[in-house]
Amino acid sequence: MNVGLIAHNSKKKLMQDFCIAYKSILGKNKLFATDTTGRFIEEVTDLNIHKFLPGHLGGQQQMAAQISNNAIDLVIFLRNPGEPVPHEPDVNDIIKLCDLYNIPVATNLATAELLVLALGNGDLEWCE
Repeated sequence: MNVGLIAHNSKKKLMQDFCIAYKSILGKNKLFATDTTGRFIEEVTDLNIHKFLPGHLGGQQQMAAQISNNAIDLVIFLRNPGEPVPHEPDVNDIIKLCDLYNIPVATNLATAELLVLALGNGDLEWCE
């Protein structure tokens, strides 16, 4: 499956820890991330990640385009709703597109863990 990974700046360390903990599951899938998030993950894992541009330079739009083209099956977007970001419309677009195209999306650690465990169990094969 194609898994999109995005994290706000204040959640990048959490994303690193998440990817370390679930490396065995994530490594069996194709991973896509915005540039900075992807580099942070690669620093602590040997996961192969296709990196888009940095989020604020168009990476979130690239991820959104992949979602619109049915090229992403699952999105883990660790975000900080209290952290103002200048590209907030792009952030909201990803969540809206996931809803529109019925793509499972996690925006916090609890839901991310549920989705990645379901991914590991094969429970999301209906997405393919």
